[in-house]
Amino acid sequence: MDQIDLTNSQRTTLTALVNEYQSTDSTVSARVIAEETGRNSGTIRNQMQTLSAVGLVDSVAGPEGGYEPTDTAYRILERRRLDDAETVTLARDYDRVDATVDEIDFTNVHHPDLCRAQIHFQQSVRELEEGDPLVVGPTPVSDLVVVGAVVATDGTTNTVVVDVGRIRAPMPEET
Repeated sequence: MDQIDLTNSQRTTLTALVNEYQSTDSTVSARVIAEETGRNSGTIRNQMQTLSAVGLVDSVAGPEGGYEPTDTAYRILERRRLDDAETVTLARDYDRVDATVDEIDFTNVHHPDLCRAQIHFQQSVRELEEGDPLVVGPTPVSDLVVVGAVVATDGTTNTVVVDVGRIRAPMPEET
């Protein structure tokens, strides 16, 4: 695997670039990334020069120009391109959206009162807050549904920790 050590600020910027690029499939301006990360556009342009120098970002000139993540950027962030990715439904505050989940890790299932899941999304999780009720699923293959409340979010990795209230995964019917 590629060995590039990113600062937290660089990882946040690169994650914002990948999130926006995947949702629009077009170049992303420094202004858009600055809005997503709460930073100055000039700071973002400086970071993009650094990220470009290490092969994580391609700069596209012109009126429709901006930045695009490279394949190496996806590997560093442990992400995949979303060409044909399956989506699951994410429900928050009674709003349903399609989201792409890379993985669901159950960090503790030995005690029914302490079951937590770490869910890694391909989209930004900045809208989610601690205490938000959340339903994720059903997943494409196993029809897994996870219901719970948000305990923590990490916007740099698009990860949410959920205090699981209920899990549903129907057993396949035998033929």
